[in-house]
Amino acid sequence: MPDDAKPTYLVNEYTPDPAVTFDRTVAATYVRYARMLVDRGYVQSSLGGMAVRVPHPAHADGICYAKPQGISLEEMTEDDLVITDIPWGRILHGERATTVGHQMNREILRLRPDVNCVIHLHHDETIAFLAAGHEEIRSTSLTFSYLMQKPAHYLPAHLNVEEDVAPIRTFIQDTNCIIMRRHGFTVLGRSVSEAYHRTNVLVSEVKRNVIVEMLSAVKGTTPEYLSKEDMEWMFKCGDAVVYPTLVRRGGR
Repeated sequence: MPDDAKPTYLVNEYTPDPAVTFDRTVAATYVRYARMLVDRGYVQSSLGGMAVRVPHPAHADGICYAKPQGISLEEMTEDDLVITDIPWGRILHGERATTVGHQMNREILRLRPDVNCVIHLHHDETIAFLAAGHEEIRSTSLTFSYLMQKPAHYLPAHLNVEEDVAPIRTFIQDTNCIIMRRHGFTVLGRSVSEAYHRTNVLVSEVKRNVIVEMLSAVKGTTPEYLSKEDMEWMFKCGDAVVYPTLVRRGGR
């Protein structure tokens, strides 16, 4: 909900907007990436989801394509998608309510106009690694920092920003990845593709941490991780490395 604004709509209030047209291209992209997440083994239940922002002339924050409650990314089809506004969470298209997690997704999109996709997953290995006593996921590779471009933000197990979104404003500008202990993670991207690739690099880093810790324990060696200073430098260089600019010479 906007700062210092009086609510005029309820979350999941059914308010179809004739100005909002269901875009099959956006829906197809959503389902395509949902299937890719499923194929990688990231989805275990109806919980978790994805939100995709699309610009709209009648909605200053854009509109949001989302998975409704009661269905998983594995099961859903294009026709299952609903469209909400971002400030209130009212239903502009479709006839099913969104999940409680969509309130978190909307608040992230509201506070981060540069973000157009949010992916939230209850990833097994992430939950297990942190539950085993590790305080954070450390970096073994160059790819994590170049792709993520901001440090991960860790939430304590008792804090659920899906139910109470207020704390999000205190940290969301400084991260593209929220690690939620006992819960999973939430990844942000400027596009669906970027959010997907950031999800993959996070999952890969979790896997590498598990392998490194196990092999080091067997060998009696100390794991080697990148320093925070090295990671900070790579965060700043991310766009130049991941998205280099096409150079044209002589009018070609």
